[in-house]
Amino acid sequence: MIFSHFRRVFVAAGAVAAAAVFSAPAAQAQQSAAEFFSAPYNKPGYYPSSGRVVRSAIPRQVVNYRGRHRPGTIVINTRERRLYLVQMGGQAIKYGIGVGRPGFQWAGVKNVSRKAEWPAWTPPPQMLRRRPDLPRHMKGGIGNPLGARALYLGSSLYRIHGSNEPDTIGQAVSSGCIRMTNNDVIDLYKRVRVGTRVVVMR
Repeated sequence: MIFSHFRRVFVAAGAVAAAAVFSAPAAQAQQSAAEFFSAPYNKPGYYPSSGRVVRSAIPRQVVNYRGRHRPGTIVINTRERRLYLVQMGGQAIKYGIGVGRPGFQWAGVKNVSRKAEWPAWTPPPQMLRRRPDLPRHMKGGIGNPLGARALYLGSSLYRIHGSNEPDTIGQAVSSGCIRMTNNDVIDLYKRVRVGTRVVVMR
């Protein structure tokens, strides 16, 4: 879900860049989405020097849908690395996603149990055993690997969440969570509500 983020922050970017990411002021962390996407933060590895936000190379689009799931259902095809939000009239909104790497992929049916804007992140014990160097808690904000929005899936450890690494969209790199660009997860967040059915297929 977030390993490549911390490799970049703590190894490639070095201690100075890490300090910059973790010391973002509280006011900055609470910015609206509009401010976030227009401000020239230029965080290492996330934004080019122009200040333009890097977006996914996989644009969302409206496609025909002939599946059996009802409108309002989220259907995730991990093999295809796409998420579909089923619409009325035999259509769906199709988003590019990042999925679990080998050994961390899963399938099943969940429901959105909670929604959060600029979510905080507390690594679960299973992850801390694998990566004891990770922080025990991280406040929400532009440097948080969960990105701008998160949809929590039942009582599981999994979430559909944003990412500050748009280059990972379309890849299998997470610990089981579904990654989207911040732009796409904000769009999805506005369209779904708590209780939404989520079908994950391998």
